[in-house]
Amino acid sequence: MGIFSKKNNDLENIENTEIVTLIEEKKEKTESQIIDEMQKDYLSKRENLGDWDLEPKDFGPVWSYVADENVTDINLNMDGHDLWITDLNKGKYRVEPETFKQKCDEWLETQDALEFGNTEQQDSNSLFVKQFVHRVGNKQSRQFNKQKPLLEAETGNLRISCVHSSAAVSGISICIRKTPPVMRITPKKALEQKYFTEDILCLLTNCVKAKMNFVFCGEPGVGKTECAKFFSQFINAEDRVITIEDNPELHYREINPGKDCVELKVFEPMFTYSTAIKACLRQNPQWIMLSEARSTEVKYLLECWSTGVSGFTTLHTDDVRKIPDRIQNMMGDSRDAERLENDIFSFVNIGILLRKKKDENGNTYRYIDQVCFFDRSNGKNNIVMMVENGQMINNNGEKPKIPDYILKRLSFVDITDPYSGLNEILKGEKD
Repeated sequence: MGIFSKKNNDLENIENTEIVTLIEEKKEKTESQIIDEMQKDYLSKRENLGDWDLEPKDFGPVWSYVADENVTDINLNMDGHDLWITDLNKGKYRVEPETFKQKCDEWLETQDALEFGNTEQQDSNSLFVKQFVHRVGNKQSRQFNKQKPLLEAETGNLRISCVHSSAAVSGISICIRKTPPVMRITPKKALEQKYFTEDILCLLTNCVKAKMNFVFCGEPGVGKTECAKFFSQFINAEDRVITIEDNPELHYREINPGKDCVELKVFEPMFTYSTAIKACLRQNPQWIMLSEARSTEVKYLLECWSTGVSGFTTLHTDDVRKIPDRIQNMMGDSRDAERLENDIFSFVNIGILLRKKKDENGNTYRYIDQVCFFDRSNGKNNIVMMVENGQMINNNGEKPKIPDYILKRLSFVDITDPYSGLNEILKGEKD
C-alpha cells in the first residue's frame, strides 16, 4: 500500500439508469429508510472498487512539492509546461519552465525505455503528464478521454483533479490539493505571527465554548478551513460533532482524538448536502460542521441551527457584512426575503473574515481581518463590528459593546469576562 492510500469512494461509475431505478423503488419508503439503504449501497459499491494507491515514483518531477509540508496546492497546466505552486510561506509562484523541464528530463531518464520507446524526439513534460493521468485512471478503474474528460481522485491527504485536453484547450490540466489531517495553526504560533491578537483569540474561543454559530469567510486560499479546524479544538469532548464534506478536509476525528464525532461524506446524487444535513438531526448532534456552504443546502443548515444545534461553515465573500446577502443569494428563494433575513440574523452569531498578505520580505501571512456579531434585537437586525483590519475596534479607549444576547449565552457557561482564558488556552496547547 502506498503512503497516500484510501478506499476508493468514487461513485461516478453508477449509471443514471441505476439511480432512477433506485429512486423509483424507494418512493413508498420513509426518508430514514431511503438514507439507510443509500448508505449501505454506497458502502457496498466502494468495497467492490478496492484499494488504490500512489507511490512517490508516480509523482515523478512533482514529488518534491508533494512531500513539502509547506506546499498546499500544485497546479500543472499546458500538458505539463506550466507549473504553479502555492506555499504557506512563499505564497503562489510559478516554477521556471527551464527548471521544471530539467526535472522532467531527469525523471524520463529513470523510466523504462520499453514503456516510452525512443524518447529522444519526445517531450518529457508531456510524457510525464500522460503517464500520471494514465496511472491515476488505471488505479481508479476510470477512463480519461474526450467522452470522459474529468478524472478525479482522493486519498487521505490529497485531492487530484485532471481535465482532458478536449476540455482544457491549452492541454491537460492537473490540480493536486493537499488536505493533511494536521492542525497548522497553534495558539502560540498564531499570536507570534499576528494571526490574531490575544483579545480576539479569547473572545472567539469563549464563543465556541458557549456553542455559538460561526461563518468563516474570505477568498479562496486564505485558510478558512484551517481557521475552522483551529477553533474546533475548543469544542467540548462530549459534544457530538457531525461533519459534512464532499472531500475530507476538516479531519475532525484525527485532529481531535477521543472526541465524539460522525464524519459524513456527500456523494451526489445519492447522498446530497441537503439530505446529509436533514439526516444529521436524527443523529443527535450538538454541532454540525459543513465544510463549505455553496448553494441551497444553507437553508437546511439554518433550520438545524434554529433547533439549538451549533455549527461552523465557510463561504466565499470579502466582507463579514456581506454574509447575510451571500446566504440569501444561495438560498435562491426571494418569496419571503424579510423572513429569511431575520432567520440569518437570529441563527448566525459570528462572522469571521480571513485575509492573506505579503510582508516586506515577500513572505505570505494570513490573519483574521474582521470579526462581527449578528444581532436581532427588538425586531431589528444589526451587525456589530468587533474587529477591523486585524485589530479590535477602539471606541475612545473602549472595546465595542458586545450584544446582550451574546453576553447572556456566555453566562450560561459561566464566562463573565469575554476576553478571559488566555492562560488556559496556552496551557492546553497541543504539542
